[in-house]
Amino acid sequence: MRFISDINEMRRFSKDANKLGKSIAFVPTMGFLHEGHASLLKKGRELGDTLVMSIFVNPIQFGPKEDFASYPRDLKRDLALAEANGVDVVFSPVPDEMYPEGFQTYVDVENLSKYLCGLSRPGHFRGVATAVAKLFHIVKPDTAIFGEKDYQQLAVIKRMVRDLNMDIDIVGMPIVREADGLAMSSRNGYLSREERRAALCLYHALMKAGDVFGKGVKDAGVILKEARSVIEAEPLARIDYVRVCNTDTMEDLDRITDRAFLALAVTIGKTRLIDNTVLSNAMQGRPLWSPAAGGDKPPPLHNLVYNMVSIQNFGLK
Repeated sequence: MRFISDINEMRRFSKDANKLGKSIAFVPTMGFLHEGHASLLKKGRELGDTLVMSIFVNPIQFGPKEDFASYPRDLKRDLALAEANGVDVVFSPVPDEMYPEGFQTYVDVENLSKYLCGLSRPGHFRGVATAVAKLFHIVKPDTAIFGEKDYQQLAVIKRMVRDLNMDIDIVGMPIVREADGLAMSSRNGYLSREERRAALCLYHALMKAGDVFGKGVKDAGVILKEARSVIEAEPLARIDYVRVCNTDTMEDLDRITDRAFLALAVTIGKTRLIDNTVLSNAMQGRPLWSPAAGGDKPPPLHNLVYNMVSIQNFGLK
């Protein structure tokens, strides 16, 4: 496995791979990898002759009071996981080279960035889109793989690729969860034992909403009330948003006619966590597991809900 930090060296590598007719699969990350990232790398290994992973904690997607300085980093561990999953090149540029003095060009996917996390984190998606666009131009991948936990981010990137005519296939991969249902996230490492327990309220809220929808309820207000009640019952949780949205535009819905995106952002202690699922008419009559229903452990949420609506069908490819 090769480690590259210089942009020009990465460009040369990609150019040489292209000359040899080798396709490049690319997995952008901010490091502090977990099994969710490993699932992206495994898919990338299937889709490309050459697998490139980036590690770049992107400063321009963090707000002034957010956790850029304290964002967890463990390069040695990340490199071991990357090598174990067949990565050929780890590209880890430094911020000063990505954004040199005088940098002033940004990518802003206007409408999709206005909702959900875009409301509570102004400028976040501009920072994400700019960094990803730069990485795409440097790495020159044929395919890029992203996790669906950052569902809005994936929609923003798909729209950017479409609008800017980038010849890249964007692949979304289902959320990977812990055995108890908590979505895997690098920020889970911030949680104390008590906060880790409290964080399960996000998953339980999604399950409750899915259960209600599966029984035939299509009024978004009713579904939101049920989801919020689960989170509000947890003393350590503070809700940023709980929304039922259009899967294409991220705009709020009053009623679910076919499918909808249910999104949560909740702060546990000092740690902001997000989670989501898609509610589809394919679920009607199929109540989901809920804490009250018992069972040894919850099934993976995406197996029951999320895979019923492929992100490839959002009209954003």
